[in-house]
Amino acid sequence: MIKDLIKKARTYRRFDESYELKREDLLNLVDSARIASSGANLQPLKYFISFEKETNALIFDNLRWAGGFKDWDGPSEGERPTGYIVMVHDTNISKNPFWDHGLAAQNILLTAIESGIGGCMFASFDKSLHEKLNLSEKHNILMVIALGKPVEEVEIVSVLEDGKTNYYRDENKTHYVPKRALEDIIL
Repeated sequence: MIKDLIKKARTYRRFDESYELKREDLLNLVDSARIASSGANLQPLKYFISFEKETNALIFDNLRWAGGFKDWDGPSEGERPTGYIVMVHDTNISKNPFWDHGLAAQNILLTAIESGIGGCMFASFDKSLHEKLNLSEKHNILMVIALGKPVEEVEIVSVLEDGKTNYYRDENKTHYVPKRALEDIIL
């Protein structure tokens, strides 16, 4: 059922680095993004894919991991992503990407979960990444999606009594994501 798939499509930040993603895996994910709805059907999104260790390391070093964890700089060696999709906006096609990148990213993450892998979306990255990937001036990076075989458990829980929505981990490194109740979001 689609709702079960949506519940599994969490943000994963720790991966089994021995599980190598291949070009075909990433192309399958981008193909799901390709068929997402698009504002005015302009389809201004393009994708840079990475599955090779050297390029993966370059991208990894330019990401800002988990702002909610002040004492964590990202996954340690052995738990890093083994693939990336860098989503860019082609400004020659349109001046505004509208909501396209959100729709495309959700398609990527849902397809990833269905394929037994997981991901993490980043809008926080060093702006020099554009130059380091040799992207043209017409291509603006909208987000980076890190991908791999998750090694962490992520659970949805109710927002605590204090009302805070900060995600957290327990001593077993289980990642908890507080969500507001349905009755709390209906006006």
